[in-house]
Amino acid sequence: MLIAKVTGTLVSTQKTDSMTGQRLLIVDPLVLDAESDSLKQTGKALVTVDTVGAGTGEIVVITQGSSARLTPETKSLPVDAVIVGIVDSVQVAGTAVFNRIDE
Repeated sequence: MLIAKVTGTLVSTQKTDSMTGQRLLIVDPLVLDAESDSLKQTGKALVTVDTVGAGTGEIVVITQGSSARLTPETKSLPVDAVIVGIVDSVQVAGTAVFNRIDE
């Protein structure tokens, strides 16, 4: 699993029938910046299926690969990345690096 920031949406009018009605979001994985004790974007965009109602600007948990097809919503979809949670806070080694309330 990865932590990522939702940076946008993707609309596709031509797609396989099983993907009809699936909300697609663009996310950018995050890494810990040890110097500033904060999360920073990697600049590597991924397209994900949103199963939790996430929105642009939110920090989310994503899973990739075969694990992305293990949710009830995606078990029969041709997906490689799925949003499985919205992050409330992140602490690393006892230091708070993200808190949704502070954003």
